[in-house]
Amino acid sequence: MNMKQLAAEAAVDYVKDGMKVGLGTGSTAYFAINKLGERVKEGLQITAVATSVASEEQARELGIPLVPFAQVDRLDLTIDGADELDGSLRLIKGGGGALLREKIVAMGSDRMIVVADESKAVRTLGKFPLPVEIVPFAWEWTLKDILKLGCEAELRREGSELYKTDNGNYIADCRFGAIEDPAAVAAALQALPGVVEHGLFIGIANMAIVGKSDGTIDIITAKEKA
Repeated sequence: MNMKQLAAEAAVDYVKDGMKVGLGTGSTAYFAINKLGERVKEGLQITAVATSVASEEQARELGIPLVPFAQVDRLDLTIDGADELDGSLRLIKGGGGALLREKIVAMGSDRMIVVADESKAVRTLGKFPLPVEIVPFAWEWTLKDILKLGCEAELRREGSELYKTDNGNYIADCRFGAIEDPAAVAAALQALPGVVEHGLFIGIANMAIVGKSDGTIDIITAKEKA
C-alpha cells in the first residue's frame, strides 16, 4: 500500500454511521473516496457532498449517496489532501484546481482531516507554488497586482489553453519562496479584487494523517477552529 493510500484509508476510519461527509479532490482524496465506497457497500450509512466534478463522478460510480448543498446545513467531517502542510496544520492546497470549492466545504465542516504522504509535510510552506484562483476579467491586471506582492507567478495551462477551474476561473501559480507569515500573504491576496480565493488554508484543518514510507502513519492535531 502506498503512503497516500495508507493515510487516506486511515482517515476513513473516522467516518461513522449517519455522518454528512465532504469529499475532497486530488490523488490522495481519491483513495479516501474509494475506501468510503467500499464501506458504503458494506452497509455504512452516510450522505456526502463533493468538492469537484471529478470527485462527484467517482462517488456516484461507487454508490456513495450525494445530496445537494441546499439540503445540508453543515457537514460532520471533510477528508481532503494537501500539497503542503506544516506542523501547525497550515496548508497549501489547489494543485488539483479545486481550492475554492475545497475551502467552502472545509469551512462548512465541523472537522477537516487532511491526508498526505510524508513528502507533503514541511517546516515552512512555500516550496510548492501557491495556487490563487482569479476571475478571467482583466486577469492581466490581477496578475500584475499579485506580482507586486513579491512573487513569481504565471497562469496555469492545460496544453496550449489556459486552465479553467470547475467554476470557470483561472489559476495563477505563485512562487513566494518560503512563506514565513502565511496569514499576511493570505490577507494581501484576499485584498485584491480580482482574486476569488487562494490556496492557503489557515486555522481550518483539525487533524492531519501522514503516510510514511515505513508503512506507519503520523497524526498531527490542532486546536479547535477559530
